[in-house]
Amino acid sequence: MLSKEVIIKNKAGLQSKTAAVFIHKANNFKSSIWIEKDERKANGKSLLGLLSLGIGTDSKVMITADGEDEDLALQVLEEYLTTETEEE
Repeated sequence: MLSKEVIIKNKAGLQSKTAAVFIHKANNFKSSIWIEKDERKANGKSLLGLLSLGIGTDSKVMITADGEDEDLALQVLEEYLTTETEEE
């Protein structure tokens, strides 16, 4: 299991469209993916779970990947969350 704390740089945060893209990326991996914000944890492959965390731009979150491809999963998902974009 690997975890990393990151700061969300997407201008829209992790709202419906950006959360859907995150889930699409997460579903490419066999590993379990979890996102934690303010001591609340959600499945990184669940739209409702991610939206329930209310993750906005500049939010600090912990990403956890657990499984056979956890290294690559964490790398790809961290890159997506920390890249500044204008997606809404």
